[in-house]
Formats: sequence, structure tokens, C-alpha cells
Amino acid sequence: MGTWKIAYADFLTALMAFFLLMWLVSGVSPESRAAIAAEFKPRPADTSLATTGDVPVETDRLFSLLTLSEVLKAAGESIVLTAEPDGVRIDLVDTEGRPLFESARGALTPEGRALVEAAAVTLAGLPNALSIEGHTDAFGLAGAGYSNWELSSDRAHEARRLLAAGGVADERVRAVTGLADTQPLNPGEPHNARNRRISLKVHLGAQP
Repeated sequence: MGTWKIAYADFLTALMAFFLLMWLVSGVSPESRAAIAAEFKPRPADTSLATTGDVPVETDRLFSLLTLSEVLKAAGESIVLTAEPDGVRIDLVDTEGRPLFESARGALTPEGRALVEAAAVTLAGLPNALSIEGHTDAFGLAGAGYSNWELSSDRAHEARRLLAAGGVADERVRAVTGLADTQPLNPGEPHNARNRRISLKVHLGAQP
């Protein structure tokens, strides 16, 4: 059969290409040779997501670093990363299979605690200042004297305590804020469960 001829022809072609490359490289300077070699080195894939044109390069680098975090990637749809002009926002959100909070309480569920602790693993190694925000959906609370404002604030402080336990220094925290339902993650869907979340804003600057 003729299959061996095809294989032999491929071998000769590859051999000729090798000798041609050696001939070309032998006639260039060491600097040019290094540049040619660099073109053949494997390069890491660009895993950063698209950002708007007005986002500074520093934000893009920080965004890429956070998207490369294996700990954050393992959280799947429970974490939303957003590049902003002055930093990167990490939203830890409620999902159907992974509720973050106990109903109408500031306490985190075991799943919610694990998610905040996972974020702490990544954030503890950065020098950047942080802001922590608590958010709720638009459903009101039955009890008098305790509204979504208090609820979101309690949740933000619960996250702060867990981040501190995970190695995030208190000195890096610029603010801990409860925003109730004023900033829904999904505009036009104020009752969506994903609006119940903790937002960790990673600022470009170091700690105050």
C-alpha cells in the first residue's frame, strides 16, 4: 500500500523545514535569534474578560488577576466580577442552589460563609483597599423597627468579620455599608434573588 510514502514525504518536508530554519538562524545576530525563539514560545491565554475602553490599564490587570483565581472560579455563578474605572467589584450573590443568607437575618448560611472565606483567600494576598457593601432584594420585612437597611448593614458587617478572620487586615477596609435594595444587580428586577448579595469593591489604591 502507499501510506508509507505519504508518511515518508511528511518526514522529508519537516526535515527540510528544520534545515531551512537552522540556515536562517545561523545568519542572524544573537539578539535577533532570541527574538525569533521568543515567537515560538507558548504564551498563556488571555483569560481577562472584555472591559470598556475607559477602564484604566491598572484595573484591567487587577481584573485579570482576579479572573485567574482558581478559588473564585470554583464558585461559578455565585460570583460576579465587574471592572470599574476605579477598581474591580466582586459580587457574592444568592443562587437557587446556594443561598448566602439565612432568611430575613444578617447571618450567613454555611454556603455563604464558605463563599466569603473563599474570597478572603484571594483578597488576603493583595495590598488594595476594600469597601464592603450589603444588598437586599425589594421584599420588605415583617418585623417593625428592622428594615432592609439594617439587614443589609448586618450582612456587610458579617462579611467583614469573616474577611478579617481570613487574613484581610481591617486597615484595608475603607467602608462597610448597607444599601438595602437601592442598587439591584439586575436593573428592572428588584425582587430577583441575585440582588441579595455582598459586594466587595477592590480599589486601585492601597490601604488608606
